[in-house]
Amino acid sequence: MASRLLWASRAASYLRISAFHRGFSTVIKDLKYADTHEWVKVDGSSATIGITDHAQDHLGDVVYVELPEVGATVAQGKNFGAVESVKATSDVNSPVSGEVVEVNSELVGSPGLVNGSPYENGWIIKVKLSDAGELNSLMDSNQYSKFCEEEDAKH
Repeated sequence: MASRLLWASRAASYLRISAFHRGFSTVIKDLKYADTHEWVKVDGSSATIGITDHAQDHLGDVVYVELPEVGATVAQGKNFGAVESVKATSDVNSPVSGEVVEVNSELVGSPGLVNGSPYENGWIIKVKLSDAGELNSLMDSNQYSKFCEEEDAKH
């Protein structure tokens, strides 16, 4: 394997191209992660939800985000919307249960925010938590990083 990488690196250098895929996606320490690649940031009884850098990287350029209505109820592990990219359409599941109190309407006109800033400007919804105990079933940043590495190794 090492000799293949060395050969690829030398060939890429000669051809003046990059031989290395972006190896690791950004994972933020203070967030919780679902195994379906959504993140949640909790602030008191409010939770902000989006898709992870890993998810957006695999999807490619996002061209449309389906948002729920404010006031809708979301349930942990259940679909509340979708993200459509040039490659595929993927359901977005809620990592926690609660009531949608805000949607990121910026995504309607600028769905690419999910790609460019998945943890900041590309958030999808904010919910009022109905069961904070659900957070215990989610992964922390170290667990999620390992999960992504193992998942990528399978493909």
